[in-house]
Amino acid sequence: WLKPFSFHSSVLPARKAMLRTAAKEGDSLPSIEVDEGKPGEAVNVAELFKGKKGVLFAVPGAFTPTCSEKHLPGYIEKAEDLKAAGAEVVACVSVNDAFVMKAWGEQQKAEGKVRMLADAKCELTKALDMELDASAKLGNIRSERYAMIIDDGKITKIATGEDSFAPEILAAMK
Repeated sequence: WLKPFSFHSSVLPARKAMLRTAAKEGDSLPSIEVDEGKPGEAVNVAELFKGKKGVLFAVPGAFTPTCSEKHLPGYIEKAEDLKAAGAEVVACVSVNDAFVMKAWGEQQKAEGKVRMLADAKCELTKALDMELDASAKLGNIRSERYAMIIDDGKITKIATGEDSFAPEILAAMK
């Protein structure tokens, strides 16, 4: 009289969402691939920071006003200071495709200062529980604005919103 319960594909995403927890200080970065340069040129985020100290910061969208006028330019301008404070890797991630991130990096002159990573499928953003519903303005789910100081793959500091800009992260690294 009891039928076996089975998960339907529409139930699984909701179940996964309930099990996911926000990234916190002390956590390891998830082993997730994002693209750099063009689709298919994958970079594993956990491997990128393995054995290294650095900064991973996220923006809601490439070419958007605050991201283009303040967030990314701040990290580019402070690249040498971040390096002097111990950062071996500084990477920007956004829920955009790799072509957009590459073009944005070229326009902002990020090469050699900030690595431009594309989380096109929103997998890293979801794994860190940093999703932002920007459907009304940008048409889809994007990433919250955040920055993480990473040491050997472990998150040692997380800052969101206004606290995620380069001067605040640089001060936290000193």
